[in-house]
Amino acid sequence: MARKLAEPWYHAPPAEEICPLCGRPIPPSQRDLHHWVPKTKGGKEVAALHRICHRQLHALFSELELAQRYSTLDALLTDEAVRTFVRWVRTKPNDFYERSRRSTRKG
Repeated sequence: MARKLAEPWYHAPPAEEICPLCGRPIPPSQRDLHHWVPKTKGGKEVAALHRICHRQLHALFSELELAQRYSTLDALLTDEAVRTFVRWVRTKPNDFYERSRRSTRKG
């Protein structure tokens, strides 16, 4: 009588994660978790983003702005600075990273 294995005998690579902000695949070395509502404001729901995308959001907006006005992907994409960044970063390789500069408009 042959024994049935509970798990596959082969290693299946993890599914590729896609950044919801820019739509590019996220390499493991560039993966950051973003709280849609910042933890300091009681947020629990997270999404995986490219490190550069995540840092850009925090360079543009204060935690209060993220909590009150930009707590969803759709809300973020209503901002022209976010849309401009997304258009730019989509032209870069998936593992591209450049230090984000703090916005002068950030509260």
